[in-house]
Amino acid sequence: MRVRGNGFFQGTLAHNNDEIDDARIFDTTLRDGEQTPRTSFDYDDKREIAALLDGMGVHVIEAGFPANSEAEFEAVRDVAEATDATTCGLARVVESDVEAAIDADVDMVHVFASTSDIQIEDSMHATREEVLDRSVAAVEQVADAGVEVMYSPMDVTRTDPDYLAEVLEAVDSAGLDWVNLPDTVGIATPSRFADLVRYVREHTDARVDVHCHDDFGMATANAVEGIVAGAEQAQVSVNGIGERAGNAALEEVVMAIESLYGVDTGIDTTGIAELSHVVAEKSGVPIPDNKPVVGKNAFSHESGIHAAGVIENAETFEPGVMTPEMIGAERSIVLGKHTGTNAVRQHLEEAGYEPTDDEVVAVTKRVKEHAAGKRRVTTEDLHEFAADVGVERVSTEVRA
Repeated sequence: MRVRGNGFFQGTLAHNNDEIDDARIFDTTLRDGEQTPRTSFDYDDKREIAALLDGMGVHVIEAGFPANSEAEFEAVRDVAEATDATTCGLARVVESDVEAAIDADVDMVHVFASTSDIQIEDSMHATREEVLDRSVAAVEQVADAGVEVMYSPMDVTRTDPDYLAEVLEAVDSAGLDWVNLPDTVGIATPSRFADLVRYVREHTDARVDVHCHDDFGMATANAVEGIVAGAEQAQVSVNGIGERAGNAALEEVVMAIESLYGVDTGIDTTGIAELSHVVAEKSGVPIPDNKPVVGKNAFSHESGIHAAGVIENAETFEPGVMTPEMIGAERSIVLGKHTGTNAVRQHLEEAGYEPTDDEVVAVTKRVKEHAAGKRRVTTEDLHEFAADVGVERVSTEVRA
């Protein structure tokens, strides 16, 4: 059974959640995510992560760059064979790259070429005319093979609008299925990116996909706003890993669309916590405690006022429309410097004690003093404080 949060029902944000009709998720953890500095997935890592993504219902899995190496080719081919999701392989607008992706039996080939002048001149060392011709040829090569084709005008947010329109119209005529809009250096803002999506839709019949980088911390907002503006699909990575500051995070984009817009993405969100931890382990990129959705603190409470409210009703100091159960996680009431008596009472009772009000106050004082020295309060510490105060323990069985 699908776990859902409560919808907005009152207050300043009460609305019909009608900005988005549908949204698809394209996961690029195994491709752009692997481009995280000092990160590398081996064959088994890719298969395990792909299986989790597939089981959750992700629409597209970009499995890698087949032309990169024989090992990469085999991993992409085997992911394509083993998963039900659309499997995508990346290729430059180079005939041999495209051929390798097609030979890997992927369902979609994602071809890309730089379209900003700075990258055309100083990265591709080409001209606008050459980029356009190579882009058309690559799209035609994929389309002629009967494979779904996506085209990325790389660095689209720094591309001349008139040239972008020219390229889009040319590749559209070559048989394009999807156009991806990559904010390659992460300079988009939500309103400007939405304007770009609307502009692109005027110059192509292809379906629009967005790929947002997080250099200014706006990748998730940009991706979601792109969907609101009419894009059908967002490219994301688990935990937001990727080049430099990373990408729009799968968990953030999915939960924002599901919880804030009330749209069923088709993703089984209860697998998010497990997926996040597997990717953190395999990538070697730890999850920050304050990471939205999947961080250790996302559903943790220490402040006395907050903890007391959450103990009474979790929606007092949590979104309500997103719960830990929805992502396969658990809520935590933490003991520390800011702890109140309600949290201490709960911890004592869960540990098998039946404290009086005065005993709770006394234990709370010890908890605060201990934590004030920048020390964590452990279960052993709690037992020690309870013993010092003389709290009666009626059971040694810890309650879940």
